[in-house]
Amino acid sequence: MAKKLFVGGLSYETTEATLKETFSKAGTVESATVITDKISGRSKGFGFVEMSTEEEAQKAIEMFNGKELDGKNVTVNEARPLESRPRRSGFDRGDRGFGGNRRDRW
Repeated sequence: MAKKLFVGGLSYETTEATLKETFSKAGTVESATVITDKISGRSKGFGFVEMSTEEEAQKAIEMFNGKELDGKNVTVNEARPLESRPRRSGFDRGDRGFGGNRRDRW
């Protein structure tokens, strides 16, 4: 069963191809993703690599956690499941007159 890894502290120049190539030294890489900003398209400095087995994932953690990749020391650990977060509304600034019925505020 595939195991997803979190890779943090990436250089902004690191690509998905670089991640895949690097992590393939530890085993079969199912997928490699660099997370980017929706607006600018620039890397957010972290990504995910999915290894094909638990053993290969553990080997990748041992091989690359704290090591240098593209000039930056990266953090590699097991990815945690996405936790459900409360939905943010508007500017999330409390009751400062943003949105809603204006008559209620004046």
